[in-house]
Amino acid sequence: MHRVVALVRPPQSTFELACAAQVFGIERPELPTRYAFGVCAERPGPVPTRAGYDMLVTGGLDALDRADTVVVPGWLPTEEPPSPAVVRALHRAHDRGARIVSICSGAFALAYAGLLDGRRATTHWALVDEFAARFPAVQVEPDVLYVDHGDLATSAGAGAGIDLCMHLVRADQGARYAAHIARTMVMPPHREGGQLQYSAPPHPVQIDGTLAPLLEWVTGRLGEPVTIESMAAHAGVSTRTLARRFAEQLGTSPGQWLLAQRIATAQDLLESSDLPVDAIARRVGLSSATNLRRRFLNTLGTTPGAYRRAFRTTADPTALDSSPR
Repeated sequence: MHRVVALVRPPQSTFELACAAQVFGIERPELPTRYAFGVCAERPGPVPTRAGYDMLVTGGLDALDRADTVVVPGWLPTEEPPSPAVVRALHRAHDRGARIVSICSGAFALAYAGLLDGRRATTHWALVDEFAARFPAVQVEPDVLYVDHGDLATSAGAGAGIDLCMHLVRADQGARYAAHIARTMVMPPHREGGQLQYSAPPHPVQIDGTLAPLLEWVTGRLGEPVTIESMAAHAGVSTRTLARRFAEQLGTSPGQWLLAQRIATAQDLLESSDLPVDAIARRVGLSSATNLRRRFLNTLGTTPGAYRRAFRTTADPTALDSSPR
């Protein structure tokens, strides 16, 4: 059982905490439970929230000594550094191998503790200038949803906290397990693009029409030779207009989105089927095992074979092996 502990502080943002709780703390009868979720505070007891109510937190900082993943779900006000006791607790957890994760402004706590020095990190787009000025030893990435170093991970604004948590589940348990959680949350298992697509634009952006029908059409034809030109033709627009709509609505290009769908479908087939790699490559529209291996390595940093060995499951998501990984 992987133990996830969220470190809260007054006034706690409830949504940032809920991002982690919803992904790691909900028991889903159709899936084996692989995470135990808890909350702690420097001073246990009633913790005021920014939503106008107090929550009772019984765990103290010693809970971080037993965590496999520590989550800091926001840190407000950002100009107040964590106490020496909190800094020591975060360092103890990191030194013994726990994964340290921040959501939104939580990156400030990690940076104050010195954990991000010399590392890339991100935070909410409205805070990146302050973050960069306050922590010059940290390389700020303003246009990403999250940054994951393995031992340390930071996310952008609150909603990106869900993206990061889902990414961590994918890394821990595989794409099929993560996709099933995403379906129960009625959200995509992975969002394309960076956070700047959600920042306030200098002037209103006109979106000419939703891409949803086109995306559904494409995902049903991944094994066919779908091209940017055929996508534009199906949508009844020029390739230039199609690229603009993808940038406005998804923050990515049509080609990048299409490749991401093919890779994600290949991941699922590698986990849930006995199909040869070459057959999977043809089924997802990547033509050959050689092409799939190259795309897989460039995108995920591993090979299809290694991925299958790490995340092979039964075809039925309700029958996932419940043994620890």
